[in-house]
Amino acid sequence: MSAIIIAEAGVNHNGRIDLARRMVHAAKEAGADYVKFQTAVPELVISEIAPQAEYQKENTGRVESQLDMCRRIHLPLSAYAELKALCEEVGIGFMSTPFDPVSVDTLAALGQDWFKIPSGEITNLPYLRQVASKGIPVILSTGMSTLDEVEDAVKILTGSHPDYPSESRLTRDDIIVLHCTTQYPAPFGEVNLKAMKTMADRLGVRTGYSDHTPGTEVAVAAAALGAAVIEKHFTLSRQLEGPDHKASLEPLELADMIRQIRSVESALGDGVKRVAPSEEPNIEVARKSIVAARAIRKGETLDESNLAVKRPGNGLSPMKWDSVCGTRALRDYEADSLIDPAQAETGSDDHHSTPSTHEKL
Repeated sequence: MSAIIIAEAGVNHNGRIDLARRMVHAAKEAGADYVKFQTAVPELVISEIAPQAEYQKENTGRVESQLDMCRRIHLPLSAYAELKALCEEVGIGFMSTPFDPVSVDTLAALGQDWFKIPSGEITNLPYLRQVASKGIPVILSTGMSTLDEVEDAVKILTGSHPDYPSESRLTRDDIIVLHCTTQYPAPFGEVNLKAMKTMADRLGVRTGYSDHTPGTEVAVAAAALGAAVIEKHFTLSRQLEGPDHKASLEPLELADMIRQIRSVESALGDGVKRVAPSEEPNIEVARKSIVAARAIRKGETLDESNLAVKRPGNGLSPMKWDSVCGTRALRDYEADSLIDPAQAETGSDDHHSTPSTHEKL
């Protein structure tokens, strides 16, 4: 089954609806299944005293409060209905991550196939309860978390946590958990893609990967490991000002990543070992047959001294070697000529009456 590929626009529109609209078209052209934004009322998410992350300071070139930064780069809530309508028009799925209670309600009212829960909300009990109550399937990012914290969140989302009850309408089949390393860019040595399988085995849910590494190779590797969802940040240009642009793909790179993922998925196949149609013409060329090592006269005993195994592979299979050795030649053979298949059919009778060269010794 093909992975759901999410082109994460996030806040890379820098608070400009015209850039956001261009990003919808770019994600569609790249071949993504969804384009995803981030929806927030900054004052409900961030306090006045919250500092910027180090990567935000470095990437923006500004030292300011996290709240002031987010006020500059977030769209108003009214913009998301317009973006959803545009997605429907161009034929790509719409998704946005809510960061606060008002945004959860706004996106639930708009309607979307999935709620995307960001890594930072995995320990936000009221938020998890609110999302669970909407009955919309969930993609849960798990950066900065332990396996126990992820399990708690899944149980809250499904209404099965003994200590944190919730009014949930979700089952584990409605949840996809994304492994993630919350750093921009994420160091390759800290990715730990094998955690996808660990979470799948422990939690009984589908798993995927939200990629913050440079380039595309880790996302492609996640596809090879069977990720159900692959999410990757993209931008119209890494030269734009903002906290996430430098750790994002540009549109042509996004398209190339998606092409690579689809190629890997195609290459994974169904696991049944069989001869591929493209291989069949090469069997005759690459395999070998039993041939005469030299000229052989009719009635001569066939054995290691006058037989050889050579290409092409359109004659008697070398797997019939034991059946042929010890038989008498049914006709004259020139050097390198294919031994008749009939020689193998007489092998059982001749082996009783005519010892092989080895047996004579």
